[in-house]
Amino acid sequence: MGILEETDRSGDARPLPLAGLRVCDFTWIVAGPQATRILADLGADVVKVENESYIDSMRLGLQRPDEPMSLNGSGFHSNFNRNKRGITANLHHPSGREVVERLVTQSDVVIENFSAGAFERMGFGWERLQELNPQAIYVSLSGFGQVGRDRLNITWGPTAAAVSGATQMSGLPDEDPAGWGYSYLDHTAGYYGAVAVLMALLHRRRTGEAQHIDIAQIETGMVLTAVPVLDYQVNGRKYQRIGNRSEYPSIAPHNTYRCAGDDFEDDRWIAIVVETEEQWGALCDVLGSPDMASDKRFNSNDARKRNEDELDTAITVLTRSQSARDLMHALQARRVPAGLCQRTDDKMEIDEQLSARGFYPSAPHDELGEHRYEGYPVQFSDARWRMVRGAPLLGGDTVEVLTELLGYSEEEVSQMMAELAI
Repeated sequence: MGILEETDRSGDARPLPLAGLRVCDFTWIVAGPQATRILADLGADVVKVENESYIDSMRLGLQRPDEPMSLNGSGFHSNFNRNKRGITANLHHPSGREVVERLVTQSDVVIENFSAGAFERMGFGWERLQELNPQAIYVSLSGFGQVGRDRLNITWGPTAAAVSGATQMSGLPDEDPAGWGYSYLDHTAGYYGAVAVLMALLHRRRTGEAQHIDIAQIETGMVLTAVPVLDYQVNGRKYQRIGNRSEYPSIAPHNTYRCAGDDFEDDRWIAIVVETEEQWGALCDVLGSPDMASDKRFNSNDARKRNEDELDTAITVLTRSQSARDLMHALQARRVPAGLCQRTDDKMEIDEQLSARGFYPSAPHDELGEHRYEGYPVQFSDARWRMVRGAPLLGGDTVEVLTELLGYSEEEVSQMMAELAI
């Protein structure tokens, strides 16, 4: 029914792992939509519930600068809400609330990422959801979780990263914390949300029990700080920022190095890691520097770590005039871990590996047209993920969902629209 009937555009007939699963999706911005996007990619029928009075701010972000602002014009929003269906419902209207309650009764999962307690204040706490559908798994994904002193605190991805400790760890020695320049914890929380849903579904299948899942976004970042936490507990050492270098394991070189520029940038960069003496010899050979290979400052890993500043300077002198892409291929051919620091155009237009894996499939959007989207980074031997369409238009599937799924007549839907219930 609906989007579930749509087949892969390539004709792939393999099954979707989550086909038949229905998700009632109240998520917005990034963390929650990331979780439900994964479920939708794997075949779940995700029905996104929105309210025109409280628009998801992502609908207004990253729009085309040469076109009028639109509630459906954000590629960013489309990417995080692809493969979903979308309805609008006004919870302040009895009929709008009834629509949502009827959708809950037909859903396997209900998920939201409002501030702690907000969904309960809307009238949909765990007890009420259990009354409506005892089999529904309920996921609450908030910054600090649903319990504790700070549960009502407000977070975004970067602030959650700061509280988790991840921001403090990122940057160069003797410099201010740099952070990651990206709302990584929004995505991390989404990944954990999708995994938690799958675990709860497995538990329900084994026991018949549904449950309330409480995810704290900041805690999904704390697990990324495990090595410094262990070092503090065992050795009493305070963490020191090390930039791109490596202390665990303690190896060198382990950094990014400046290369020749191209038509778009004055400089390109390459990441190079050497784990063994064989790799060190191969690096010196590819860079055409036998003198560096025999230099007493660099003739062992211990020596290279002791003289890491001089080592990075010497390597940069040799990489500075080279093509980062060609150097990557030359080093990889000699089994030296090396990677071009890729831009978006590198990944989407040039990278043959991503092309071979079909990582950027195209799909239509009712307003933005045909575009490529980032893929799902898993390949199954006997199943598939899908890329059917971009995000639903605001309320674009309301009539279909209410009539075909929830059993309302077209006349009832028209009346609800006239009353602004949906």
